[in-house]
Amino acid sequence: MVLTDTHTHLYYEPDHNKRAQLIHRCLDNNVSRLFLPNVDAASVSKVFELTDAFPAHCFAMLGLHPCEVKADWEQQLDLIMNAQQGKRIYAVGEIGIDLYWDKTFLSEQQKAFRKQINWAKSQDLPIVIHCRDAFDEVYAILEEQKDDKLRGIFHCFSGTLEQAEKIIELGFFLGIGGVITYKNAGLDKIVQQIDMEHLVLETDSPYLTPVPYRGKPNESSFLIYVAQKIADLHQVDMDTVASITTKNSIRIFGV
Repeated sequence: MVLTDTHTHLYYEPDHNKRAQLIHRCLDNNVSRLFLPNVDAASVSKVFELTDAFPAHCFAMLGLHPCEVKADWEQQLDLIMNAQQGKRIYAVGEIGIDLYWDKTFLSEQQKAFRKQINWAKSQDLPIVIHCRDAFDEVYAILEEQKDDKLRGIFHCFSGTLEQAEKIIELGFFLGIGGVITYKNAGLDKIVQQIDMEHLVLETDSPYLTPVPYRGKPNESSFLIYVAQKIADLHQVDMDTVASITTKNSIRIFGV
């Protein structure tokens, strides 16, 4: 069984030994493919440090997180794009629009999102989308940018069935994480109605820790609880969930 965490910030752990322990706990739980998005220019080197240390298991993504888009976003993005030189990345992300914390830089977020979509298209890479309180704004840009190169993952999906169907219609996959295990979130009822061919698994560690560890820092080894919840909802075994979602991740990332 091979489980794939399509979105994890394991590099947030600064201690090298603890990071290695996190990786080994993943492998003990068959979580052997880990995709790492940076968030800003400063975190690029931390992502590459992990992918260099564990090249068989860790894969880099690069992008400017919408919460990091400020007045100087173009300089930040240039630093990130230039940092790729000589390194392989598997997606541009996480990118998108976040209006939960601050609406001040909406225009800049929209411009940064468009520019990064075009960067991904120029390299024939998928995008990994962060969307919080901004579905309409994100969807409008995806509709505008739609072509045969636009593809990727709608990270941390927690929307409605109608929104899920719109995302799938655009050719995107839904990233499902720990929220599906939360009793009152309602995501379980949505995912139950969606074919697993449209899903990938993620943790977004150290955030959004699944039950039974909710309230503690998340880690990629906890992906098994997300997989088991989806298995229960679709009345299949975890091996089936692992097989389908890992194949989906290979289709997206090409590895």
